[in-house]
Amino acid sequence: MRLKATALCRGIAVASAWLVASLASVDALALLPPVIERAFLDQRIPLSAVSVYVQEIGAARPLVSHKASQPMSPASTMKLLTTFAGLELLGPDYRWRTEAYADGPIAGGLLDGNLLLKGYGDPKVTIEQFQELVARLRATGMSRIRGDLVLDRSYFSGPPYDPGAFDGEPLRSYNVGPDALLVNFKTVRFVFSPNVAGDGVEVRIEPPLDSVAIRGAPLLAGGDCGDWRAGLRADFSSRPDAAEANFSGRYPVACGERDWYVSLLDHPHYVLGMFARSWANAGGSFSGGVREGRVKRGATPIATIESAPLYAMVSDINKLSNNVMARQLFLTLATTSFPPPATIENAAKAVERWLAGRKLKFPELVLDNGSGLSRRERISAQNMARLLLAADASKARGEYISSLAVAATDGTVRKRFQNDEVADQAFLKTGTLEGVRAIAGYVFAPTGKRLVVVCFVNHRNASRAQVPIDLLVQWVYDNAR
Repeated sequence: MRLKATALCRGIAVASAWLVASLASVDALALLPPVIERAFLDQRIPLSAVSVYVQEIGAARPLVSHKASQPMSPASTMKLLTTFAGLELLGPDYRWRTEAYADGPIAGGLLDGNLLLKGYGDPKVTIEQFQELVARLRATGMSRIRGDLVLDRSYFSGPPYDPGAFDGEPLRSYNVGPDALLVNFKTVRFVFSPNVAGDGVEVRIEPPLDSVAIRGAPLLAGGDCGDWRAGLRADFSSRPDAAEANFSGRYPVACGERDWYVSLLDHPHYVLGMFARSWANAGGSFSGGVREGRVKRGATPIATIESAPLYAMVSDINKLSNNVMARQLFLTLATTSFPPPATIENAAKAVERWLAGRKLKFPELVLDNGSGLSRRERISAQNMARLLLAADASKARGEYISSLAVAATDGTVRKRFQNDEVADQAFLKTGTLEGVRAIAGYVFAPTGKRLVVVCFVNHRNASRAQVPIDLLVQWVYDNAR
């Protein structure tokens, strides 16, 4: 018995040694490749500030795992979580509605009362769609409105939003806050072009809003276009109900037509400006003001428009990294678990419930607004990769992967990987903040293997990380044997 016990102990010891050696071998294989290490170090980015996870779809272990469990700021790659949750919780064909009601009688073309607009968080009511709503109102025979424009924005709720809180740039279009009745991203486009005579610069605004005035214009100049905004001087003043843009400086004739997007006015007065101009252009008469209120029982529904399907919205969010649309979708997710009004807190809870239902536990996850335009949001590279693996097995796989930017082809990576073999073979989401660079997505290797790749860089030199990040994506493509 003693001999048998000794033999058993020796067997266990041998097996344990083999297991330790095997695990050590796996860990060694999963190390960050030396060529990638050198690439980061050459850019003065310490490896402690880099988190990487690469895994073949269907494999049991990662190909690369470097500080992969460390909570990191993902920047806009957080949109991958918001959009996947949206596709599964709402469905790819989900559409948002925007409704119009009358709270008084309509006779002889006159609405003797108020016109009410109710929004449900549509992320992308364009100028054309809003004009379609106006056309449908006119098609009812109504041409005159005796009351006010009343906006029901109650589907979303939250504390007062400060558009300058993130980076001190309150007029930047990416800082527009979420709103249940968002129209045209609450943004105006200033269009600069040489005038017909060729001796000056014409500046026009789209959409044309009576409450936004343009003062002055830059001088027409020679030379290359280059950084054309550097030669302009612009002074924007914006109150809730009126705004003014003063332009001076020089504008190169070589630029032809160029655009400058700015967020002006508050949400209600932006919608009022859009409606007043569109209604007048459609032959309608309206002299009322704008105020907030709710659609009450007994109001008469008179027109509705619907958004594009969610899968099209998700493509805009991921390929173009649209922060405003991502915020709108994130808040909408709250309504899948809680009655409206939607709040950020309930949206985060809804996403966490969904993850739990998929047995995806991300203890380090911090959700702020679902867009990644945040200093608070956190996730690890490993769990971002787990999310991508789950999405690949989802019924929404096709809509999800096709929503990502294609290397060297479109979206935020259209100018990257131009001369690399991985061009057209990687579907990626990028992330950029001050001190943060990120990439996450799928690589389709020439061997037929498919891999997920995630890389987060959180460091003051992160702006120099594109070269090593792109090298990593190409390395994954080359080494998936």
